[in-house]
Amino acid sequence: MTRTAPTAEPDPVRLGLLYAVVFVEIGIAMPFMPVWLGALGLDAGLIGLLLALPIATKVIATRPLMGLIDRGVRPRTLLVAGSLTLALTYALMPAAAAVAAALLGLLIVANAVAQAPLVPSIDFLTLAAARRSKRIDYARIRLCGSVAFLAANLAGGALLGVLGDRVAVPLLLTGLALAATAVAASGREAGPAVEPSPARGVSPPLPPVLRLSIAAAALIQASHAAIYAFGSLDWARHGVPAPWIGALWATGVAAEIALFAVVGRFPARWRSPFRLLGLGAGAALLRALGLGLADGDLALLLPLQMLHGLTFGATHLGVMAAVSGFAPEGARGRAQGTVGASTALVSALATLACGAVYRSLGGPATFLMMAPLALAGLGLVAWARRLHEPRRFGSGSPHQV
Repeated sequence: MTRTAPTAEPDPVRLGLLYAVVFVEIGIAMPFMPVWLGALGLDAGLIGLLLALPIATKVIATRPLMGLIDRGVRPRTLLVAGSLTLALTYALMPAAAAVAAALLGLLIVANAVAQAPLVPSIDFLTLAAARRSKRIDYARIRLCGSVAFLAANLAGGALLGVLGDRVAVPLLLTGLALAATAVAASGREAGPAVEPSPARGVSPPLPPVLRLSIAAAALIQASHAAIYAFGSLDWARHGVPAPWIGALWATGVAAEIALFAVVGRFPARWRSPFRLLGLGAGAALLRALGLGLADGDLALLLPLQMLHGLTFGATHLGVMAAVSGFAPEGARGRAQGTVGASTALVSALATLACGAVYRSLGGPATFLMMAPLALAGLGLVAWARRLHEPRRFGSGSPHQV
């Protein structure tokens, strides 16, 4: 059986710093890697494939890497090794792109393996700390990552305008990954150390309500595939300048930050996994329909981006509440990895489809095709809730963030 070794009181500042250094790198990579690939003159279909590669890689890598935590590997070890490998792969990408797209693809795969356990490892540490100490608020600590992501969006857009797409993106990502390595390697473990289970021990299965919650979250998060892969490109083709593209991404993250800051004040029944996941699914459906009609109009794009606070923020908090409340001891690392792997699987398929649709039918059709994913996620949320509360459907869940 998995046992948690005694440790000092969790340090929320340390946990927040870990989120910040990892998310500042993500805040450059997510919106501007597609722009960098576009600056290389690559075909939209190839860009879709290259962007789907890391997502597909995480399907394979995340769950087993996170499962190492249940065997006794420290989360900080995964953070250090992953960040260092990220720096190396980012530094080599410009040279690889000049040689062959296949070589660039191999580096992208290695980069994805390195990145796979980073955020789940910090989530594991923070959720474990929140279960041990009432003064640890997961949402407020996770907010540090969102603030860092927002700052990276704003700075990234400005730097791209000054330095150019081909220079700024790989240079910034290499430096940021090295900074994350240094922070992750310094100091003590920010949370409990997990002792390995006996070799003959059987890892407990994840309960059906948790599996359904994870599947629902994966579908809702995958509805972001169109905007993650082609939002920046589509806006640029409609004449939206790079600083405004960064501002649009920042608007979504600002809404996410606002949710994380105030969610603790919500009534307890609104902080259940099912209510949060339902809010995320409904907002994702509305956002997909709206983006299909926006056609680069900033007056529509700005409020639609504000829905990111729910489409991502509420969905993420909901699935984290489900993992914390429903995952059995001895399988928490695997549960955390399953969240990442499931989301990556559906997102990879959605991103591949987006590449084909964007090339053939353009942006509006690509955004609209995300609506069925959000609707399916909403259906799974209802199913999970009925399964968990067969006699009290319509009431809140005891598990909250």
